Amino acid sequence: MKSSQRKDPLQAVPGIGPSLAQDLRDLGYESVGDLIREDPEAMYSRLNRIRGEKQDPCVLYVFRCAVYFASSESPDP
Repeated sequence: MKSSQRKDPLQAVPGIGPSLAQDLRDLGYESVGDLIREDPEAMYSRLNRIRGEKQDPCVLYVFRCAVYFASSESPDP
């Protein structure tokens, strides 16, 4: 594991690399706990507005997984 991944708490979520971690930070999330019970569809819509263009739908899928991971006591990675 790269040292940058250990330092970025958002990258503890499976599927979240540096780029998606930055997207989450741009949405105001700083930690995995910030994602608990969030609305992935609303997050995706906000990111589209922030970026000024529609993001790849796979971003929405990753947001769904990230919210699931954060909201579950025993998430299935």
